[in-house]
Amino acid sequence: MQNGLREIHVSRITDTIANLCIDSCHDLPADVEEHLRQAQERERSPLGKEILGQILENATLARTQMIPICQDTGFTAVIVELGQDVRLVGGDLYAAINEGVRRGYKEGLLRLSVLDHPLRRKNTGDNTPAAIHVEIVPGDKITLMLMPKGGGCENMSALRILKPSDGEEGVKKFVVETVANAGPNACPPMVVGVGIGGTFDLCAYLAKKALFRSLGQHSPDPDNARLEKDLLELCNKTGLGPAGLGGDTTALFVHVESYPCHITALPVAVNTQCHAARHKEAIV
Repeated sequence: MQNGLREIHVSRITDTIANLCIDSCHDLPADVEEHLRQAQERERSPLGKEILGQILENATLARTQMIPICQDTGFTAVIVELGQDVRLVGGDLYAAINEGVRRGYKEGLLRLSVLDHPLRRKNTGDNTPAAIHVEIVPGDKITLMLMPKGGGCENMSALRILKPSDGEEGVKKFVVETVANAGPNACPPMVVGVGIGGTFDLCAYLAKKALFRSLGQHSPDPDNARLEKDLLELCNKTGLGPAGLGGDTTALFVHVESYPCHITALPVAVNTQCHAARHKEAIV
């Protein structure tokens, strides 16, 4: 401690991020696996039930044989909850995170999918830079949340600024429309992150942040929690099903995050996530 601040060397962040990269790509979180098992039990389509069984078998093989759950080991998204009573020493936070990604993808023999420029399209060769979001929170700890976000599901995401008069029904229509349009490209059954409110950029971040929440953990806001339940039912009524080949299970869960917004707008973002809803976190 110095001047009431807890000192943390950035090398600890690098080490933690490297481990999270490797773990997340090989070990499907328990909350996701449990929802897949429950979905398999409920699924009425024989083909859908078989596909869910294959997904679960794949998760077991990935964990026991240290083979990536999916060949698309993603664009690394990181959310940092940085305690305001922390003093980082030894270097730059962003550089430390990117060094962790660089090391994790090299040591884990993970596919490198990041390009240096959207138009030049030259591979950076180490899956950096990561997409990093930092939130300042009370306390003297750092929570690192990491998600390797695959391209297929990310590409099917969408954002729209609705009219305030569109209301809740407009939000529901847009979310379900986005899920249906995603089809098999988002590798259903999906986890659906929905951001409502804020500004254009904040709305998209809320949708991404929603995907980091444990499956089955409803929003503490009662209106958001009710909307999550309604949206899950509506998404599954599309009949898209596992792998987009029909069935009851199009979505495993829908998570909604909201924020106050301007009187003239109703921003809504939908971030689709594949059945390999990989996410890990650690506290430093």
